[in-house]
Amino acid sequence: MNVSRAMSKRWAQQCVFNRIVAFSTKPTQHAAAVSEPAAEQETVATPAAATAQPATTTPAPTTARKPIVPSNYRFIYPEFLPDPKVEWRNPIREKLERLDMLDRRRQIDLPEFYVGSIMAVTSSDPHAAGKTSRFVGICINRDRCGLRSRFVLRNVIDHQGMEVVYELYDPTIQKVEVLRLEKRLDDNLFYLRDALPEYSTFDENMEAEHLEEGAPVPVNDIKVVLRPRPWLERWERQNLLGVANIDQYIKDKHRKSAEKVQKPWEKFDMMKQYRSTIPEEEQKEVFAEVHTELHSMELQRKRNKRKRTFVKPKQLA
Repeated sequence: MNVSRAMSKRWAQQCVFNRIVAFSTKPTQHAAAVSEPAAEQETVATPAAATAQPATTTPAPTTARKPIVPSNYRFIYPEFLPDPKVEWRNPIREKLERLDMLDRRRQIDLPEFYVGSIMAVTSSDPHAAGKTSRFVGICINRDRCGLRSRFVLRNVIDHQGMEVVYELYDPTIQKVEVLRLEKRLDDNLFYLRDALPEYSTFDENMEAEHLEEGAPVPVNDIKVVLRPRPWLERWERQNLLGVANIDQYIKDKHRKSAEKVQKPWEKFDMMKQYRSTIPEEEQKEVFAEVHTELHSMELQRKRNKRKRTFVKPKQLA
């Protein structure tokens, strides 16, 4: 009788100890301290309780922290976004192209620029005197995506308008400089072809204008003056914000024809906007993939910029 009573007490003590360890949310030391008063109330001391080992707590699973992608990446690096046309989509090709673009950016510094920025591009030219050529101009367009992304520079040299189309990831490009970082009111500046020459003329020896770190990109709200008709395109149909005198050279018949082709309902067409853009969720996935590399390149670019601006003091006599 006494043996069965001792065995039942031993079994009850073990159950109490296991229940405290299994369901207590406090540390194991506190759980052991709670179990001591319960053991003191027992009349018979059992050797199994003395040999019981404290349970080890399993560490909580740690979730990987996702990088916080800046919201302006889709304006700084638009070439990383895939083509919105469904027939041109290929996830494997897009991923491989992003890896190639990152490798190219490790070899050459491709700074931030927009349509309206004044740039200088140095590229290899086998027909030039020093095997390299440098062209200074204003960026009038930036289009395409992936390794095929390109931009167009325009300048007026010797009273002749010149435009050069560069592919952003062309291996023949040796250096890309942004002499003046700014934006314009329109998405492209093709109307500079019909504007007065002074709006597209820039000195080849123009020095770079440095923008303070962290300052917002300025928007140049200048309105250019067009030359009289004929024009290369019908600019009155494009709702341009950077042109000052379109109404000066168009007649009533031009206004009526422009009203006939206008489509004011397109700004309410959500399906057209969806088909012509990349969803925001997919943009976040793309930039989260390349954010670490791009951020490290930006930090390295800032360090190099500080080294160039630092002037070593001369030794005093």
